[in-house]
Amino acid sequence: MGINISILPKSPGVYIMRSKFGEVIYVGKAKNIAARVAQYFQTGNLESRGWKLPSLLPLIDRIDYIVAASERDALILEDRLIKKYQPFFNTLGKDDKTYPYIKVTDEDFPRALVTRDRTKDGIYYGPFPHAGDIKNLLRFLWRSGYAPLRPCKWNFSRAKPLDEKKIKDCVYFHTGQCPAPCADKISYKDYRGVVRRFENFGEGKIGKIKREIKSAMRASSAKMQYEKAAQLRDFLGGLEHMAERIIVSEYKDEKIVRAMEASEKVERLAVVLGLKKVPRHIETFDTSGLYGRAAVGSMVCYIDGKKNHAHYRKFKIKSALPGTGNDDFLMIEEIVQRRLTALKTSGEPLPDLMVIDGGKGQLHMTQSAAEKAGVKMNFISLAKREEEIFVPGKPESIRLPIGDPALSLLMEMRDEVHRFGITYHRHLRDKKIME
Repeated sequence: MGINISILPKSPGVYIMRSKFGEVIYVGKAKNIAARVAQYFQTGNLESRGWKLPSLLPLIDRIDYIVAASERDALILEDRLIKKYQPFFNTLGKDDKTYPYIKVTDEDFPRALVTRDRTKDGIYYGPFPHAGDIKNLLRFLWRSGYAPLRPCKWNFSRAKPLDEKKIKDCVYFHTGQCPAPCADKISYKDYRGVVRRFENFGEGKIGKIKREIKSAMRASSAKMQYEKAAQLRDFLGGLEHMAERIIVSEYKDEKIVRAMEASEKVERLAVVLGLKKVPRHIETFDTSGLYGRAAVGSMVCYIDGKKNHAHYRKFKIKSALPGTGNDDFLMIEEIVQRRLTALKTSGEPLPDLMVIDGGKGQLHMTQSAAEKAGVKMNFISLAKREEEIFVPGKPESIRLPIGDPALSLLMEMRDEVHRFGITYHRHLRDKKIME
């Protein structure tokens, strides 16, 4: 297919490098896929990356990607893909080195540790991209007083208290930095409450935590404990790191394969159409009606080459249609103009590409709709008879062989919007018959 790295998405996710035989040779994660992949092809990096980069580059024939919800999501997916495919150049993954976790120990009075070894005991949160950030986070949880789990390494329990000499020698105890369950400064019940607050944090229950912190801030201010109130205020701003969604557990093997196939399709489409970036957000339009009765328009949305049902839209045609039947051109112009006007009014971002079911006439009316709505964006149309792709400004259509990834995606979207529109048209028609 060839590689055009400039069209890759600027989003967190994983990138999968393949050889000309389709073999996965390297898997990586990134906050910004496009920027990270571009670094591989910068001349200055060839001499500073040892043997790996000069050996890897000549073998790359295709780069797939999977967009993730967050950097942490990408991290977990990267680890899963490395274990699945065992790419030759992923020496880090094959050495079984892992990312850090937060561990809450399985004790009467638990501690919080940063560890790379995940055993069966205790509760684990993560993994996290950067060990340093997590250590700073734990220190903040402790110093802020929100979830000050004991920092010491002593082993003791309710049945086996800590030796009194060790308590007297403890700096944390004397400076008041520790809740000191060893010295009964906090009860077992109250300490478990501290543990629950920590677990809420680890599980990402951000809304509940914010309510608790705001309540504590008001209480501290009322007691004129302004320094503590300020710490809690600052802590509110640090919650985003733990608020990142982890949805990678939804990626089973077959879904990973589909996601990579979808990335191939949208990359290919960008190349075919000469777009500057991958069209991650695509909306496809069609119209349906029977002799002007129950005329409707429909729109389906694909994100990263996959259906996004939340953005599907239905339109009842408002334009006056000729008594003898439908006017496809007028109907297309209406629904596209209504969609673009709604997006502009709400301030929502425009899609990267709009696809119209039809030929040159429908495409011309779509451009008219965009002018009336006062927006500029990318449009194409797909004609059913010969599966021709029409692009504004190009006199000749684009014809791709059946099976081409880009054409397969366009045909899938065209068939989906047709199915969605026909279903809505039949619903309105049957409803009218029953009236």
